[in-house]
Amino acid sequence: MTEELETARLQMEINELKKELAEYKQIVKDLSVPIIPSIVPETILVPITGKLSHERFEMIISKLLTSCYEQEVETVIMDFTAISKNEIVETGILGQSIDNLVSSLQLMGVDTFLVGFTPSFTHELSRTGLKVNKELNTFLTFRSAIQFLMKKKNMSLV
Repeated sequence: MTEELETARLQMEINELKKELAEYKQIVKDLSVPIIPSIVPETILVPITGKLSHERFEMIISKLLTSCYEQEVETVIMDFTAISKNEIVETGILGQSIDNLVSSLQLMGVDTFLVGFTPSFTHELSRTGLKVNKELNTFLTFRSAIQFLMKKKNMSLV
């Protein structure tokens, strides 16, 4: 095989591998923000796991806004139970990122419930300047958030 043919073959292989890599990156991106329908109508659960960075929060915001619009979601329950101090990449902007997430959803008329803050995660949030106000719906557990929401919507489990 000539050198030119070998170079062309290798270039084709590189292009195929780049395409495959892009597909795998999209799969990872899609799986990094799972959106789970709830037993409460127009409500979704979003469990947050893995490293939290500014870029990841931007991706979460984008995916949630699109999903809420497409699915006509009224309430998002974000579960941070799996997040500890070790998963926080950029401590300084964590509070601001959560504020941006909640504000973006509020602009669309979506209520946001934040649940599952561990002691270490709560400590980091308080250090980063998360604005705690009366409009911020926080619950210790997913169960307590669902119970509150069901009571608010005059629903009960049968």
